[in-house]
Amino acid sequence: MDSFAALRRMMVDCQLRTYDITDRSVLAAADTVPREAFLPDTLSHLAYLDQSVPLPGTGRALMTPMVVIRMIQALAVQPGENALEYGGGTGYGAAVMANMGAVATLWEPDAEAAALAGPALTRADAGAVKVAAKRPADYSFDVILVGGACETGPDELFSLLRDGGRLVVVEGIGRAARVKLYQKSGKTVSGRPVFDAAAPVLAEFRKAPAFVF
Repeated sequence: MDSFAALRRMMVDCQLRTYDITDRSVLAAADTVPREAFLPDTLSHLAYLDQSVPLPGTGRALMTPMVVIRMIQALAVQPGENALEYGGGTGYGAAVMANMGAVATLWEPDAEAAALAGPALTRADAGAVKVAAKRPADYSFDVILVGGACETGPDELFSLLRDGGRLVVVEGIGRAARVKLYQKSGKTVSGRPVFDAAAPVLAEFRKAPAFVF
């Protein structure tokens, strides 16, 4: 077992299993997909720490392992489902869902991050993940993973969901942040909190600055 594989197994046993992550397919994917491939070589030693890691030269970050993996567990991804990771930087979440049998796409509007995603997915042997350069068509996805926190609701992503589709996102910042799971039924989307967690904020989902006298 190489050093990264040992660190990956330690992450699964000491971080994920102790954070209410019990789904075997999720844990198997986390133990297979190499997180170090989604960081520059100079930062690969940070891949398995219990922290998010900013991606240099971009506005994105690799989310904390136990947060992103528990979010994927909440989605209950099934083999053959169409899965989207939005704003996921280099696409780690999409790669995990692909490893679980989903047909995965990364939509990354941050051009600098998107440029890093293709090589990262290739290094991770996740070349089947599609990297979308523009907004996918409405009603395209069964599950959507939002790869960062939103201060405002992710309403503009709901139209991408098929009927019965699910979307998971970190809403809020700091101690007020929590993961929320949404499900679409017809034209109605309803959500419920799943667990408390924080993540780096996606710039496009920041609240507009309030005017102060």
